[in-house]
Amino acid sequence: MQRAAAYEAVQMMEERSDRIQAAIFDLDGTLLDTIGDIADSMNRVLEEHGLPTHSIDAYKLFVGDGIRELVRRSLPENSRTAVGIDRMVEAMSAEYDLRWRMKTRMYPGIDAMLEMLVAKGIRLAIVSNKPDSFTRVMVDALLGAWPFEHVIGAEGRFPKKPAPDAALFVAGTMGIAPSRCIYLGDTSIDMITAVRARMTAIGVTWGFRTPDELIESGAEFLIDHPMDLAGLPIGPFNQTGDSA
Repeated sequence: MQRAAAYEAVQMMEERSDRIQAAIFDLDGTLLDTIGDIADSMNRVLEEHGLPTHSIDAYKLFVGDGIRELVRRSLPENSRTAVGIDRMVEAMSAEYDLRWRMKTRMYPGIDAMLEMLVAKGIRLAIVSNKPDSFTRVMVDALLGAWPFEHVIGAEGRFPKKPAPDAALFVAGTMGIAPSRCIYLGDTSIDMITAVRARMTAIGVTWGFRTPDELIESGAEFLIDHPMDLAGLPIGPFNQTGDSA
């Protein structure tokens, strides 16, 4: 586990250590390792259209801003017309619908972390830039054992992250101040979202991007394993006994 905040930020966190009441998560690269199925699906579509494919590492940089941007980044520059992107988004959606569960899994330790949060009385939600239909079906299938009060993907109700609207909606409907929420994610998009929402930004290093990117984008803390969350100086993790 690494601490990414300056000393002043850490002190501020310690002052509000007994106030954390909700945890909001990104999905891809944070709770679920989805990159293999995303890469296989997009590469299959590219192959069918006679276009060059990409490596897993390339896709780790392509994802994060929604399916349309994933497709745009995957295409050669001379194929990035509005009509061409629309057609490939449709093809990618159909292919991913067939493949999304072939390799996708929870990251090790996610189950224990979620159990710990539930036991501490921390309320749970997910905000993703993944299409809402995929977000919901994947959460139902792979994370359905935990009580996520909100599962929000990209579907038009809110602007995509890093706009803070969806995260603030979650906090508002829970009746919890943003300052009492932690936001966990693996990309700069997630950290900027947390900063704009005035939530505690926690970067996870097991996902798709680098620790440097997370720190530069506003992460107050970095964790290398899900259960490292228990060691952060933020409530209720730094308190003895259980909190409800």
